[in-house]
Amino acid sequence: MSLNKRYDFVLLFDVKDGNPNGDPDAGNLPRLDAETGHGLVTDVSLKRKVRNYIGMAKRDQPPHEIYVKEKAILNDQHERAYIGIGKEDLLNGDDKKRKGGEAVDEARTWMCRNFYDVRTFGAVMSTKINCGQVRGPVQMTFARSVDPIIAQEHSITRMAVATKEEAEKQDGDNRTMGRKHTVPYGLYVAHGFVSAFLAKQTGFSEDDLELVWQSLENMFEHDRSAARGEMATRGLYVFEHDSELGNAHAHNLFERIRPQLKDGITVPRSFADYEVAIDEAELPAGVNLTRRVG
Repeated sequence: MSLNKRYDFVLLFDVKDGNPNGDPDAGNLPRLDAETGHGLVTDVSLKRKVRNYIGMAKRDQPPHEIYVKEKAILNDQHERAYIGIGKEDLLNGDDKKRKGGEAVDEARTWMCRNFYDVRTFGAVMSTKINCGQVRGPVQMTFARSVDPIIAQEHSITRMAVATKEEAEKQDGDNRTMGRKHTVPYGLYVAHGFVSAFLAKQTGFSEDDLELVWQSLENMFEHDRSAARGEMATRGLYVFEHDSELGNAHAHNLFERIRPQLKDGITVPRSFADYEVAIDEAELPAGVNLTRRVG
């Protein structure tokens, strides 16, 4: 069943002794706002975790296959679309031209039907084999830490080596040194939006939406690594409108979820150092708040 309501949501997650999202332009330091010192996690990073969870939970099979994944050859996926709609003859011809012609809309529909992340987040598929562009109904913002973060740098030593020559050079204290960056603790907030109108264009359904909620609740449980430390979803608050256009401005709803330090805490080191104030009084008419987590 396709969506007939608008949704807005607030996601809270934290990190302890880990790097939630390294910045390759800054030596893989945790991303931050240089002016305020608040930590950042990109929307692309969060969507990656959703994709990974869905791919694992649904075994990367249609209609829940993942389009944007490691080492995926996108034009090969586009070729599958034209074969799937019986228009593989359009793939022949001048290699210098984008292929697809009048069947681009059919190919786009095939991609939406088979790839979960295409019908959820959208995709630009107008490369050599043209499957058009899709604007996804689910969008997210950068996550920003509630308070400024401190990025710590740790020296680490390499015990094993790759070659005999390296082993001869690595003697006693003469070991290869490395660096590891962590955030001692940070609580992050991201906002998200679900459009019923765009959902109708991509075929995004109520079942697909439920998978979004499940992935946001559980994505960190299956994304463990030495670099990320301890990460967990601490809150997922969903504002459901009773209409497609919505019944209130998203920013006014987001302001009702206010994580803040408890009195007397100046240096947070756990989620217990925060309290989340939730203003449920006099919600706008036609808006319901559901606490999925928190």
